[in-house]
This record gives sequence, C-alpha cells and structure tokens, in this order.
Amino acid sequence: MTVVTGLGIHPVKSTAIREVQQAEVRPWGLDGDRRWMVVGADNTLVSARELRTLFTVVADTASTCPGLDVPLRLTAPGLDPLVVFEPDSDLVDVRLHSNDLQGRPADPAASAWMRTATGRDDLTLIWCDDPSRRILSPAHSRPGDHTGFADGYPVTLASLDSLAQLNDWMISDALERGEEPPVPLPVQRFRPNVTVQGNAAFSEDDWDGVRIGEVTFLKAKRVDRCVMTTISAEDLTSTKEPIRTLARHRLADQLTWFAIHLIPTGTGEIRVGDAVEAF
Repeated sequence: MTVVTGLGIHPVKSTAIREVQQAEVRPWGLDGDRRWMVVGADNTLVSARELRTLFTVVADTASTCPGLDVPLRLTAPGLDPLVVFEPDSDLVDVRLHSNDLQGRPADPAASAWMRTATGRDDLTLIWCDDPSRRILSPAHSRPGDHTGFADGYPVTLASLDSLAQLNDWMISDALERGEEPPVPLPVQRFRPNVTVQGNAAFSEDDWDGVRIGEVTFLKAKRVDRCVMTTISAEDLTSTKEPIRTLARHRLADQLTWFAIHLIPTGTGEIRVGDAVEAF
C-alpha cells in the first residue's frame, strides 16, 4: 500500500522546508505554501539557484507552526526574528520564470531583514494576495486552476521508491566510472509538498491522479528538474548529482524528470500516514 510519509510547506519560496504532520489543501496548493517570494531590483524572482543563503532563512506561518498568531515569522542565524504582516501596498508586476504575475511588496523593514539575512542588497519580499490571478498552462490544467508562487503547479509529489532507484543508479554509475560512490540524496533535494512510499519506482509517471485523505488531485505533468537539486541545503555546496544521473536514466525531450505535479480538485485535510490511492 502506498502511504504519505512526509508533507512539506515552503512559506517563502526557496527558504527552508517546513515539515508538517498535516496540511490543509486549498485550490492553489497546501495552505501557506509559496505565498511569498523575493525578487531582485528588476522584480524578477530570486531563488536559491542563484542565492543559496535563502536556504538558511526559516519562514513560519500558522500552517507550519500551530499556535503562531501572526501571518509570517522569519528567522535566520544571527538575526532577531521578524514578524511580517500581509501588506496592503499597491500591486507590482513581478516575473517568476516565464510567468508575468503580480504581488504586493512587504513592509520595507521585511525586505531589509531579508537583505541582511541573505547578503544581497537588492531584494524585495513579495506577497501573493490572490492566487486566483495566476492562470496555469492550459496544456496541463483545467479552466480556473491556479496557484501562488510555485514554479508551475500547486502541489509536487515525490516517491521514496523512485528516490531509492535514483540513489542506486548514482552508486552503480559512480562505480562504473571508477569513482567513490556518492552519499544517497534525501528527498528534500526535490522540495516536494507530498512524499509517498509503497509504489513501484517511477510508477507515478503513469498516474492520472491520486486520492489522499479527503482530497482528490489530478496529475498535471511530470517535473523537469534543474540545478537547484544539486545544492545541499545543509552546507550550501553543490555537486553534479542528481542531474548527471537523471540525464543518463531519466532524460526525455532534453529534460531530466523526477516527481509529478498535482492540482487539487477540492479542499480538505491530508496527513502523514494517509493512504494514497492512485488512478
């Protein structure tokens, strides 16, 4: 039987993963997930791809820290925690990869804190006040589907069984090259919202959707992976893995693939331990 083994929320895009035991599913994704992001001077997303110190910032909401009675709390090494309120500032145009979106800049003190925490002096913290403004690709979604500041779709699901196969490939490929076998990668490298176990490796590629707890999700597409998966959130170093191994074993259309994107068809609660019914 396939079950949920982990749930992850990322209140500010590219900051530390907040692991939770249960989550409320909204039309735009898990409650509290990726409703904030930081942009540079040109109002384009700044992620951990280019600013690894974002991984050292911990963002919490009531969804990640039960009992927290503020919209957002930021912490980072060497800094006092900062409470951030949802802004009522004017909307500004922002760009997230190829998506032209809108959001509201946070109080300048919040952006100043983020600049100090990351060491980059042009950052602005942006809040997605209305996820319904963002329309998803019609090739992989239904009319009305939407999300906040996620890369492409509301929810990402990864399989520990697929990860085990990937780690086995990494080891066997390294031995074939006469190299020291790498340390197995944790699933957090792929920043999933939902982690599952109990399915055949990569069988999720062929799913049309899943039912978890009270909620049904439709699969939008597989996830093509980028160099962000090569960065360790623990020490901010990077290697060629897992992209090198994915390029050998999981290459299609000149892209490397791991995990799937999901779109909720309703709302409700999901929990670690819930059965996962694929269809």
